[in-house]
Amino acid sequence: MRYAMIMAGGSGTRLWPMSRQAVPKQLLRFIGGRSLLSVAAERIRTLVPERNRYVCAGEKYRNLIRADIPWIDDAHVLGEPMGRDTVNAVAFGAAVVGKDDPDAVFAVLTSDHLITPQAEFERAMDLGFRLVEADRSRLATFAITPTFPATGFGYVERGDAIAGFEGAFRARRFVEKPDRARAEEYLASGGFGWNSGMFVFSARTVLEALERFRPETAAGMHEIRAAWGTPSAQATVDRVYPQLPKISVDYALMEPASKDPSLSVCVVPMSVDWKDVGSWPSYGETLPADTDGNRTNAVAVHAGSRGVLALSDDPSHVIATVGLQDLIVVRTKDATLVVRADLAEKVKDIAGLVPEALR
Repeated sequence: MRYAMIMAGGSGTRLWPMSRQAVPKQLLRFIGGRSLLSVAAERIRTLVPERNRYVCAGEKYRNLIRADIPWIDDAHVLGEPMGRDTVNAVAFGAAVVGKDDPDAVFAVLTSDHLITPQAEFERAMDLGFRLVEADRSRLATFAITPTFPATGFGYVERGDAIAGFEGAFRARRFVEKPDRARAEEYLASGGFGWNSGMFVFSARTVLEALERFRPETAAGMHEIRAAWGTPSAQATVDRVYPQLPKISVDYALMEPASKDPSLSVCVVPMSVDWKDVGSWPSYGETLPADTDGNRTNAVAVHAGSRGVLALSDDPSHVIATVGLQDLIVVRTKDATLVVRADLAEKVKDIAGLVPEALR
């Protein structure tokens, strides 16, 4: 049977001061009054039945998640006592969905992105499911068709086409965040896509592969799976999870799997508009621009300013600028951020310097 799990971890420090420890970016209602998580949840509505949809996120956000997604119940929120990177979230999902359904095939999805059109997303995901359902040794990943030579994303190179599955290929290699020259080569070649961080796996295959590649993680997940559905489930997660090695799914699973002859890593290109809403400039792209390239989600007036992103959590608060260029201004009730647009990545550093109560 088909399942889906949305990974909703991460602190979102590059979106400080709106994203905070108490309400991280995936739960901020700043996408037309909706959160990134609720947008992601709506995106999977047609993929799998409601009873087979899960969210993996920090346990401390359980009540916020349930308030944000009306259909979810406690059993479908996989609460992490602390973040241990993506491979442990994936393995947690595999342990849970695979306990009662040994043949479970599940999609791993993100809560950081805006993806359109929906029809292309659904087409690609269905192909990923069919690939793994036909052969449980397959691990399917999705490559976004690149539109510019991005240096901040990982890339996947397509190999040979897979017979019987039009639009699916073997994955030749994964490349982490190339320099500009290589990114331009990849774009020109037409054979590379951005690594989307979305996958389709057999739950059983994930755990069996991790027994070989990451035995400590596999052992911890077998313990969690044995306790799942019992009164000791959360206590077991709270005890085991913090001890798991912290590592990404790409390094812990996908890269070694691509070298393992018993496994087959597949890639499905996805031609979508894919926005990674992980920084203020990327969020700004979701907002309309005026004739001078200024963008806002509130009330802003500009005199001779260009390329200014002015944001506020108070729709009645006015942000006014004079003669500024390529600047970001973010105002909340208790903090104000002003940063050059080209230094937006440094926001995560300043977030760590402010008083604990404001993080």
